[in-house]
Parts: sequence; C-alpha cells; structure tokens
Amino acid sequence: MGDYDFIISDVAEEENRKHFLLGNEAVARGVVEAGVGVATTYPGTPSSEVGDVLSEIAKKTGFYFEDSANEIVALEVAAAAAMSGVRAFVFMKHVGLNVASDALMSTSYLGTKAGLVIMTADDPSMFSSQNEQDNRYYAEIARLPLVEPSNPQEAKDFLIYAYDLSETIGGPVLLRTTTRVSHMRASVTFGARHAISPKGAFKKDPSNLVILPATAYRKKGELLKRFARLAEMAENSKLNRVERRDGGGDIGIISSGAAYNSVMDVAESYNLKLDILKLGFSNPLPEKLVATFLKEHEGTIVVEELDPILEGKLRTLAQLHAIPSLIHGKMDGYLPYSYEYNPDIVANAFSRILGFAFKEKTNGDLQINEKLPARPPVLCPGCPHRATVYAMELVSKQLGLKNVIYSTDIGCYSLGVQKPYNEGDYLLCMGSSVGTAAGFSKSTDQCVIAFIGDSTFFHAGMPGVVNAVHNGHKFLLIVMDNRTTAMTGNQPNPGVPMNGMHEESPEVSIEELVKAAGVKFVRTIDPNDLRNAMQTLKEALRFDGISAIISKSECALLRDDSKKRNGEPIIPYEVNQEKCTLCMNCIRSFSCPAFYFEGKQVKIDSALCDGCGVCSQPLVCGPRAIEVKR
Repeated sequence: MGDYDFIISDVAEEENRKHFLLGNEAVARGVVEAGVGVATTYPGTPSSEVGDVLSEIAKKTGFYFEDSANEIVALEVAAAAAMSGVRAFVFMKHVGLNVASDALMSTSYLGTKAGLVIMTADDPSMFSSQNEQDNRYYAEIARLPLVEPSNPQEAKDFLIYAYDLSETIGGPVLLRTTTRVSHMRASVTFGARHAISPKGAFKKDPSNLVILPATAYRKKGELLKRFARLAEMAENSKLNRVERRDGGGDIGIISSGAAYNSVMDVAESYNLKLDILKLGFSNPLPEKLVATFLKEHEGTIVVEELDPILEGKLRTLAQLHAIPSLIHGKMDGYLPYSYEYNPDIVANAFSRILGFAFKEKTNGDLQINEKLPARPPVLCPGCPHRATVYAMELVSKQLGLKNVIYSTDIGCYSLGVQKPYNEGDYLLCMGSSVGTAAGFSKSTDQCVIAFIGDSTFFHAGMPGVVNAVHNGHKFLLIVMDNRTTAMTGNQPNPGVPMNGMHEESPEVSIEELVKAAGVKFVRTIDPNDLRNAMQTLKEALRFDGISAIISKSECALLRDDSKKRNGEPIIPYEVNQEKCTLCMNCIRSFSCPAFYFEGKQVKIDSALCDGCGVCSQPLVCGPRAIEVKR
C-alpha cells in the first residue's frame, strides 16, 4: 500500500474509522467520501498537501486530478465538469483566488448542475505568502455560501456538507480554511464513500450558459433569489451552533474558523462561564440566530482572524434592530486586525473586557519570554538557483554594471533578495517579474534583469513576454527551470514530462514558447557550470532587445531523491586545510549553508553537503581547496 492508501479505504470496523490526519489530508478524505469526479489545483501553500494526497490516490479511486497551469484554468476545468453533471473540487491558496476571480464571479452567476466546491486556504501571519488578505470578501462580492471549518474533522465533514448544499442551490460553495486548520493534526472519523461519477453529459443551453450582457442581467436576479434561499438555510444549518458553558453568562462570544479554537482554549483555561455561537456556515449571515444571541447578552465579543467582517455585520444588525448588546472586537481595539490568533492574544482581550487577571502562557515554572534567534529561509545546499544568482553577481561585477534592477518573482529564487546576493528589488505577485521588468525598461535607463521560475512562467509569465516583445522592451529574462514546482512541495508543471496523476505527459518547451513569442536571443545554460554560464549571461546582456536565458538544472531535493531511489551515493565535499587560504569567499559570497567556520578553519558539514561540486570550481574557490571527501 502507498502512503495514502488508507485515505481511500472503505469504512468497516470501528478501529479502522479513526485516523490522525492533517487538515489538508482530511479534506482529501472528504473528496473521496463526497464522490468527487474531477479535482483541480495550482499548488500553493497552505493548500498543497491536498494535491499531494489526491495525486497519489486519484487513479486508484477512479477520479481525475489535475495540477493546472494556474488557478483560473483550474476553476474553469472544474466548473465545466460540474456543469456536465460531475462533482468537482478546485482548491488553491488565498492569493490564487485573485487569479481565478474572473471565472469565480461568472460561475456564481451561471450556477452548476453538479456540486462544485472551491477551497481557499487563507494564510494569516503570511507564513508563506506575499500578503494576508481575507478571502471571506469573495463570498460577499460573489454572493457565495461560505463554510469555515475549525479542525480536521470539520474540514472533512464540512466539505461533504458543501456538496449537498451546492447541489441543493445549484451553485458553487466556498470552503475557507486557514494555515492553522490546514496544518493542524487531529483524529478524524471516516464515513461512507459516495459513488463517483467520473463522466457526465453537458446539455446545451446557450441562453443560460453563455454569459452575454443580457444573460448576465437576468442571471444576477436569479443569483439574488438563490442567495435569499441560502439565508434561510443558514438559519437552520447544523454548522452553526450555540455552546453554553456552565449555564452561560452576561457575555456571549461569536466566532468562526480557527479563531474558535483559541476561544475554547481560553474558556477552559480560565473556567469562563460563556455562551459561544460558533458560525461554520457564515455567509450569508444567519441573522435571526445572531440577533437572538445578541439579545440574550449584555455584551458580545466577536473573535475572528484578519478583517472585522463578522463584527461589521453584527454592529449593523444590532443597530437595525435596536439591540443594546455592547459589541467588542477589532473595531474598538480589543483584538488585533492582523496575524493569526493564539490563546494568549484572545485571553489578553477577554481579560480586559471581563476583568480577570491575564497570565501569559508558561512552560512549567519557566516564563516563555526568550526571543529565539531569527531563522531566515535559505536556498538548500546544492540548489541550482544559488549557482545562477552567484554567476549573475560575478558577471555584473566583471562588466561593471551599476545600479542594476533585479525584478524577481514568487518561488525559491526570490531568496536571491537576501545577502550576499542582493538580487531582488521588486516583487508584486506570480508572474509580475516580466511585466515590471518591461515597465522599468521604459521608465529608466538602468540595466534590468528579471528572474522567474519554470512553473511561474507557465502560470503567469508568458503574457508578459508577449507584451514585452510587441512593445519593444529591453531586459534580460532568466527563467530558473529546476524541473518542478519546488517551493510548494515539488509538484509537476507543464515543463516536465509527468502530470499530476504521475502519468507520462508531453513536456512543453519553455525555449520554444519564448522563441514563438518573438524573442530573438534564447539560450539554455547549466548554472552549475559557472564559466560557461557566465559567458552566456554576458552575451545576453550585450544583446539589444529582450534576451532570454533558461537556467536549467534539477532541484537538489529531486536529485537527491532520485539518487537514493537508484542506490547512488551522495558524495560530499570537504575543505583541504593545507590548501585553504581563508579567503572566505565560499562563506561570504557563495554562501552555501553547508559551510561553517570553526577553530579558524572553514569546514563543510557532510550531513548537509549535496555533492553538487559547484563550490569546488575556481570561480568560487581560487586555491582549489575544496575537494571530494576521501
């Protein structure tokens, strides 16, 4: 059995029903139990593990799974499946829904024939993201029902509920998780599996399914009627419930999502007598349920992560119905607007409102107030991106380039912004490096160099290349092709000969795409060959127009895994102390984390060394003191 074969098991005996799962693994089990026939994604943390599981089990289970080129394509594929009568699931990180939002709005208007659930994985505290947006707003502007699980069990169960809801209303449902829910691990009880329908039939109906202005005008009215139905359903949903602790009290708590977990931790730790309204089906707001809860309490504390969406609705509702309950939350300064919550943050707010003494969390008798040393992310030992940015730095110095603008992008290579490379000056979003490089080339006389990864190039970089060629821009485009979508866990992309279901598939050539767009100077380099890479980079910088370098070398993690599977040893390097002159270039300029300084000697950690050998080249180690370990 594979690592995830248990996810597809049929439930029989009680001892086989419970499994200790990540929230994302529980979502994958929900996909199986719901009988989803088509699942699509563009990988993005914190949702990536859902795809990792589905890619392993799809063929065995009988459904189709796809790592799409980007999020809007993923939603389009899923929407078409749902319109053909096949249950479909599409998932992405929060900023991915920005990419898919055009299709999202129209899908909400047109509705679906079978269940369509769209999972957005928000990232409070921005652990792996460029911003901290609150995607509950998408449920508002698209008038979509929104369900918010708080733990892995709910992640599975709410997903199944979302499919029933989707088919009841004939439209898509938004499932919102956050990093803490996606990456929390807890016991999950499995349920029965719904039959899968991998194939359906599309019924032509252009007057309702081709969203011309006249159709959209009519569909907007239908959407408003559907949303009114949803409001009634939210009032009686089992996902919304009131929990009364010790008979409750004068203060009520309203919460949703991961923040609810902190509320419960605080209530139990301080033995608080509270009534808690947990909203799992939070859009549309169950106004009657909420109004009744507000009337029962002199004061109400709204605990929600990120923006005060629930709080704003509650304040409006209280004003409209003249409900005197005093509402506390973000707007009156008790709770912060940013970052994910923890029990200390919630307890501190409760203590000021309820008047009890706040005790900061301790570890036994030891107060946890020590600041841990910063651990910035680094490129892995053997990462080909290090060789690329290092070669670019040497070329820049040799050519005497001054004030170079490095337009970078989303991916591992964005770490080039850090010292000692300092090759990252501007970054907006996926694929933006090409468009912003074009802007810099027209608005400044500076040398402009754009970095983008292979998966990101397919995701959103290609339109920028077409635009740059057509408008006569001038810059150097370096596509960092490490043969995978590395930062999110090594998922495939169109540039590799394997699809999301581990099947052999056609490999799309980045070189040919760039040439087809009209770029005249296109070269492929091996970044680990520093001398030849530098020579090609110099030629590219001298070219008058757009030049493109495809820096192609497999991700170090993939290379190591391949060697292990094939029984090949990873042979590390060491420093010959007799040859070493302590020039420190290997540490200060090349900066591979396998190097360290001890007892006035430069050394290489054999446990970290990848054996790539780039550091042994004279352009890194002039004295040739770095050798294969004997």
